[in-house]
Amino acid sequence: MQTKNSFPTRRNFIQTSALAGASAVIARGLVYGKSSDKIRVGLIGCGGRGTGAGIIDCAQSSPGVELVAMGDLFQDHMDSAPDLIKSNLQERGLPVNEIYKVTPETTFTGFDAYQKVIACDVDMVILTTPPNFRPLHLEAAVKAGKHVFLEKPVAVDPAGIRSVLASSELAEQKGLTLVAGTQLRRLDSMRQAMEKIHNGSLGDIVGGQVVRTGGGMRDWRTDEKDKRTGWSEMEYQIRRWLFWTWLSGDFIAEMHVHNLDIMNWAMGAHPVQCVGMGGRQARTEPEFGNIYDHFTVEYQYPDDVRIEYMGSQIDKSSYRQDTRVVGTKGNAYLDSGNAVIKGENPWQYEGEQENPAVLEYKEMIEAIRSGNPINEGRQIAESTMTAILGRMSAYTGRTIKWDWAMNASELDYMPEDLNFGDVPDMPVAVPGVTELI
Repeated sequence: MQTKNSFPTRRNFIQTSALAGASAVIARGLVYGKSSDKIRVGLIGCGGRGTGAGIIDCAQSSPGVELVAMGDLFQDHMDSAPDLIKSNLQERGLPVNEIYKVTPETTFTGFDAYQKVIACDVDMVILTTPPNFRPLHLEAAVKAGKHVFLEKPVAVDPAGIRSVLASSELAEQKGLTLVAGTQLRRLDSMRQAMEKIHNGSLGDIVGGQVVRTGGGMRDWRTDEKDKRTGWSEMEYQIRRWLFWTWLSGDFIAEMHVHNLDIMNWAMGAHPVQCVGMGGRQARTEPEFGNIYDHFTVEYQYPDDVRIEYMGSQIDKSSYRQDTRVVGTKGNAYLDSGNAVIKGENPWQYEGEQENPAVLEYKEMIEAIRSGNPINEGRQIAESTMTAILGRMSAYTGRTIKWDWAMNASELDYMPEDLNFGDVPDMPVAVPGVTELI
């Protein structure tokens, strides 16, 4: 079994990316063969997101998409992936035989499966592995000159964020397209509302609110809820990655990054500091790892603008998912389908919405084919870091400044060795006890 030290790590990437960027810049016209109408795709991560949304949304978005390689850590996930992908393609009325081109020779498992997918003849890769692996996989894909669709969140700690930023810079040097899975940014209602906000419809922004509350995700992968004979602790936790901070970043990062991303977009900035609190009161069983089930964070943006975030994953709690932006001339209400501005410049969205999960791939493939790259690396790295900052504050009880976390924090959740063995003890964080690293 290979360990993390057997292949490039995110820790040495920053040291080598400058040399790689200088020696391996790819001319835009060579990134995608304009004589070809095919986009050859590699899928890295064949769980529910990869097989049920990722490659399916990609194939629906544009003609000429071919899935030619895929990889996953687990053999049983890989065994079920072909039938899942084919049936999901059929459900959308897509031509399976024209899209599904994977062979046994281009199917890979293990910790190094991502390297083997990237080494195949692919134009782009879709990264849908647990978030802690995404900086490492992004690094490898960009160095190999591949366009990347990068699911959110893109990291779980400051070390990972710094790696993603370095990879994003290298992708820009190489003329590669890097698109993030921030679907809400593709909603036409959101785009029109943001244009009005940035053009001054609200006046100066003085405050805001982000709320997302809902169920406890107790039905997620129930077939892997209990540790089976033969599974090491590492294997069990990766299979249950949603509920372990070192793998998911906690739910504030794994899911609510969507909503914090919208606030960063409205503000045109990331926060400068935050103070948060949270806990684990309702979802306490061992199968739910070590993450919290509720957070609240006050984010301070430039010019002393304060934004309040509340989030929870607790069964039978009231469902909400909305953002409010308050300005000197009015306020905006934004959710996943509506956008309303009240005040001196009233407006309400009344158009039709295109599926944002499909649109993000459509815009990516158009960028690849036209040779006009999109790079959303810094944007999603900063939004992910916004969530991480709130979690770090809630876990420790400390007010945390953005610049300190980005430049001085040594928090790095990646285990020293990646193999199917034991993992370090990872207790539930306790404010005032858990140290700020």
